[in-house]
Amino acid sequence: MNTTLILGIILVVGFFFARLIGKIKLPTVTAYIVVGIIIGPSVLGFIPETMLETSGFISNIVLGIIAFTIGQNFLRDTFKRIGRQVLFISIMEAGITWILVTLLFVFLLRQPLYISIIFGAISAATAPAATVMVVREYNAKGKFTETLLGVVAIDDAWCLVIFALSLAIARALYAHTASTFFMIKTVLNALIEIGGSFALGSCLAWVIHKLSRHTRNKPELLIYTLGFLLLNIGLALHLHLSVLLSCMSLGAVLVNLNPNNTGFFDILKSIDPPLYLIFFILAGAHLQISILASLGLLGIAYLLFRVIGKYLGALLGAQLSHADTPIKKYIGLGLIPQAGVALGVALIAKDQFPEIGGIILTVIVATTVIYEIIGPVCTKIALQKVGDIQKLPQ
Repeated sequence: MNTTLILGIILVVGFFFARLIGKIKLPTVTAYIVVGIIIGPSVLGFIPETMLETSGFISNIVLGIIAFTIGQNFLRDTFKRIGRQVLFISIMEAGITWILVTLLFVFLLRQPLYISIIFGAISAATAPAATVMVVREYNAKGKFTETLLGVVAIDDAWCLVIFALSLAIARALYAHTASTFFMIKTVLNALIEIGGSFALGSCLAWVIHKLSRHTRNKPELLIYTLGFLLLNIGLALHLHLSVLLSCMSLGAVLVNLNPNNTGFFDILKSIDPPLYLIFFILAGAHLQISILASLGLLGIAYLLFRVIGKYLGALLGAQLSHADTPIKKYIGLGLIPQAGVALGVALIAKDQFPEIGGIILTVIVATTVIYEIIGPVCTKIALQKVGDIQKLPQ
């Protein structure tokens, strides 16, 4: 089949399957991933391996949009309102999950350090979209809801920074050049990459802001925004910088230069749904069912210990910041979902480590389906327990 026909199948089947899944109250992203698994090479084979090998183009664009949207949550006034609790909770839950999963894979599962540190970095990510959907569906309101939304908004930012450092260290370990000098050099290079990514996004944000007066209507604003976003993604790839971090800083600086710059984010909503659909279906298509049986222990360990790390880290962060008791008890339940950013960085890991990348991605895709089924339910329970859901919809 030709590429155009395959994309048509992806969009049509994805649309109707999402409607079907919606009848049983499961997240749309879960439907897309399941569709990808079914029509991917491991089952029906509608999506050929050759298309998966060239899916990096779509992945980079969608990851750029996701990171750009995350940047919008870094508005200065928002941080003043949500305060130190969000920072303490987010840092602790992301950091402790990273460390716990890494140590588990090294000492309990006897995995190489470079694989373990990648799994640990990916485990730090959550799924802001899933949490926001639950909050909107049940019209949840209250201090707990505000804190939860604040944590998930910046949680993926920590994941991107952690992943950038972990990827650099893993590369060195993978190449068997992990001497003390080389490790120091590698970490410094990672810090330079992070700094360069932030600098690129910040500079382009200033240019976008200054030249935006030349846009006269919504179609021109869409062309303008998408053009600069693609320019940022392309420059990041050309300069060997992080697409995720540069796009996140682009969004963060842009929204802080002028709060009215939210129009740049809103205009992308008119084109991102089909891109997200294609991205998640292709991610699901990467699942290698033939090796699932051999990944049982890895998958179960990742599934359980990521949840434990999130819960314990969030609890410790809440205690250190002297949060209210309901936040201490239930904030961890709202951090279970995992989707977009985790799948994105897993795809990056697959490209960087071809020999074991399929294992990493298969574990993440398989556990993401489970997280996206149980995660929103846990978030709903947490919101009910703290009283932020006053009345369930009929």
